[in-house]
Amino acid sequence: MIKFLIKGLIRDKSRSRLPVIVVAIGVMLTVFLHAYITGFMGDTIEMNARFSHGHVKVMTRAYAENMNQLPLDLALMDVEELLNNLQQQYPEYAWTPRIQFGGLVDAPDENGETKAQGPAAGFAMDFLSEGSREADRLNISKSIVRGRMVQEQGEALLSDDFASKLRVEPGDEVTLIGSTMNGSMTMYNFRVAGTVSFGTEVLDRGSILVDIEDARLALDMYDAAAEVVGFLQTGFYDNEMALNTASSFNNKYTAAEDEFAPVMKTLSQQGSMGQYVELSNVWAVYITMVFVLAMALVLWNAGLLGGLRRYGEFGVRLAMGEEKGHVYRTLIYESVLIGIAGTIFGTATGLFLAALVQEYGIDISGMMEGSSMMMPSIIRTRITPVDYYIGFIPGLFSTVIGTMLAGIGIYKRKTSQLFKELEA
Repeated sequence: MIKFLIKGLIRDKSRSRLPVIVVAIGVMLTVFLHAYITGFMGDTIEMNARFSHGHVKVMTRAYAENMNQLPLDLALMDVEELLNNLQQQYPEYAWTPRIQFGGLVDAPDENGETKAQGPAAGFAMDFLSEGSREADRLNISKSIVRGRMVQEQGEALLSDDFASKLRVEPGDEVTLIGSTMNGSMTMYNFRVAGTVSFGTEVLDRGSILVDIEDARLALDMYDAAAEVVGFLQTGFYDNEMALNTASSFNNKYTAAEDEFAPVMKTLSQQGSMGQYVELSNVWAVYITMVFVLAMALVLWNAGLLGGLRRYGEFGVRLAMGEEKGHVYRTLIYESVLIGIAGTIFGTATGLFLAALVQEYGIDISGMMEGSSMMMPSIIRTRITPVDYYIGFIPGLFSTVIGTMLAGIGIYKRKTSQLFKELEA
């Protein structure tokens, strides 16, 4: 029977071609939109992860308890050894040290006297090591307003508004005045390589970015770092995987009484990010289900109309002695075959398009007046396991249900009525 129905659908293009195309288009849109929403909702999470939280973050226990105060005296020591251990034990992550600090930035005039100064939030990261991805991870190159990237030791980037307030240009020197890891006063000179836009007023008002080796020299933090952040090699935050990693790491130090023993926290365990992760997941589900329901109604109606317009055919088959139940069952079997074929083709097409956008992205920087670090300039989709089967909801089930409702009319109407319709 199934073989006979397949041959019939292949030979009669009017019964198979258009329904399969309609189902495939609906499923393709469903799969692609779900991947797009998943990627779009994850953009804010990823920007927070890349800039400050990481997918996971390793700190000392004392530092973790006072994280908002950025206490450098509670920083990690022997960071190179820690990095090697992390890279060996958790190769699925990319690990990098960072330091956040505060200080006063002084801009001298031509006589070496202070012409302007202001408080700044400092960010030190690995800009100059071979293979470092920090600049790309933070979208720094596209966020530069004036000047260029940091290319050698002793250079720094200032937020553009801060540089304007200090009246400095790329190439000028500024002095960072602050306190070291040991509590003593420090003064360290930097040459301004360029200015950047963060896209956030608080950071644009006063920020300085330097290479981590310069920060270590300025702050007496040899082989030390405030935190070591890890990013999944996939490029997307996976809360369940991150929690498992943190649990595995922390179990190795449960017996340690030292307040400087390392502890790992996931992005969802830092500040209010846990609530945002849950909220983004819930909203992604709601938005996706609204669209899936809309596509399901469209394909439901397609199946319903496809069954109604074949009442003449049913009349001929009933006149030849075919039972109503058999006609109804074959109608459903045909819709199942059409739904499966359309769903497979639509899912494959949707995944292909989503994979292209996930790999290459859609550059929207030309649509914005100015790019910034805190605003993604490239839209990407994210393919998840759900995308492989979500198309069956509108593609198969809705099509079959619509066909079943249309087929009920076969039982409600008499053979004589069908003959009259056929004669007309």
